[in-house]
Amino acid sequence: MDVRKYQVCTNCVMDTTDPEIKFDGNGRCDFCDNYYNSILPSWHPDESGAKELQAIAEQIKKDGKGKTYDCIIGLSGGVDSSYLAYIAKEKLGLRPLALMVDTGWNVNTSNENVSKLIKGLNLDLYTVVVDWEEMKDLQLAFLKSQVPYQDIPQDHAIFAGLYNYAAENGFKYVLTGANYSTEGVKPPYEWTYLNDIRMIRDIHRKFGKRRLKTFPLCGMFKYRIFYRYFKGVKVLRPLNMVPYHKEEVTDELEKRFGWQQYGNKHYDNVFTRFYEGYWMPKKFGYDKRKAYLSSLVLTGQMSRQEALDILETPPYDKVLAMQDLEYIANKLDITKEEFVDLMNGENRTFRDYKNSEKLLKLAIRSAMLVGMEKRNFR
Repeated sequence: MDVRKYQVCTNCVMDTTDPEIKFDGNGRCDFCDNYYNSILPSWHPDESGAKELQAIAEQIKKDGKGKTYDCIIGLSGGVDSSYLAYIAKEKLGLRPLALMVDTGWNVNTSNENVSKLIKGLNLDLYTVVVDWEEMKDLQLAFLKSQVPYQDIPQDHAIFAGLYNYAAENGFKYVLTGANYSTEGVKPPYEWTYLNDIRMIRDIHRKFGKRRLKTFPLCGMFKYRIFYRYFKGVKVLRPLNMVPYHKEEVTDELEKRFGWQQYGNKHYDNVFTRFYEGYWMPKKFGYDKRKAYLSSLVLTGQMSRQEALDILETPPYDKVLAMQDLEYIANKLDITKEEFVDLMNGENRTFRDYKNSEKLLKLAIRSAMLVGMEKRNFR
């Protein structure tokens, strides 16, 4: 088998650790082409976007008249969801319910940020607490499965917890912090894969020991079809309609609420911090910072050289990584040695388990054709 020569994009910092990346004759990658050709022409975080968002807000208010809340927001304490809550309440005048999904891994800074936002904006907060024994069992099953995407159990719980609650309680508008400004480059699914409930269930069937009685589950078709067309749930991404510069936003949140930064994107969670900063780079050679930093480079928030310099540094302090490893092992009721053995196991991917890749890819490509999805996908 031929080994592909290492190459990094001349325009962003994505490289051949994504096995399917493509480059043109000038060394520019297909993620950049997707940004310039698909995202940028239809992305308007300016006056026209603000007018569109204001019209949407007026419709939300109209549809929510007489109700306690007119929309729901997933709040994690991270910068995206925190700024979204601020925009929704103070700048759009909406009456959102904030919902947090507690998977058992949030860092103290994240929880404190949530508390500050709730108090500062006078919001009500509903917390979906995932049964820890079920959460632990599914996470151990994924560790034993040897796949790269160890955050799927948490991501799925957070995703399903929000949308299930919204649909079950009559919310017509779900506001999310997803945005092109910091997420324009979608990490390739070789690194992250998909919300594939068939794979989740197969991995749990093979390696799990406890029945998932209450664990939040929601397949893509339930979310995209049943909730949308039968329950009338609309998913909105307001941050795509306003100027959103990460450094300016964090400064504003700090001044307005005493909000605190927590490091890299998604490092508001102990398990995610370890998985992205240590598990993936050490076991698979994947560094998700490349996608996050490339988004900032493409949107002019950072120079390419600055991004390359950051990538020369470890994702996070090695001493903290070893502390996190021990903490995670203890919390999952395995020894540190057992955890290390799992890390040293034979690498696998979603292809080693039952999955719905072909069906999900078809659904996503269909969404791209009608403009519902703009980001590069393969």
